[in-house]
Amino acid sequence: MKPITLEWIEKAEGDWATLMREYRARKNPNYDVVCFHAQQCAEKYLKARLQEASIASKKIHDLEVLLKDVLKIESTWTTLRQSCALLTDYAVKYRYVGDSADKVEAKEAVKNCRSIRKPSANLLHFRLMIKRNEYSSCKFN
Repeated sequence: MKPITLEWIEKAEGDWATLMREYRARKNPNYDVVCFHAQQCAEKYLKARLQEASIASKKIHDLEVLLKDVLKIESTWTTLRQSCALLTDYAVKYRYVGDSADKVEAKEAVKNCRSIRKPSANLLHFRLMIKRNEYSSCKFN
């Protein structure tokens, strides 16, 4: 695996850990943060896949545009279109006053992020204990 790919994965997993910690918080969970980090995690996994294929990733937050590039090398990922469409808005939607995420929306963000995270991690041969949400940056297949 390329070092740059590993960097993207480590950043993505940092976002995953943050969103799950906040999603599970019993007192004062910040669902805006859950949605934002779900988008960020998915974005970084898509960029990791592009980097591993030696395709420069665009400096954008639009997951649908990134997925379009990924589909050139991973045609089976068309099933991720809906998740990308839903998560893209979270890059900025709740960063400003006037709108806030609720638990239902946060749950949907987690679900859609997971749908992108899992095949990305599997394809990149990155050992994630997804069911248990454990992460180790030094174990590869």
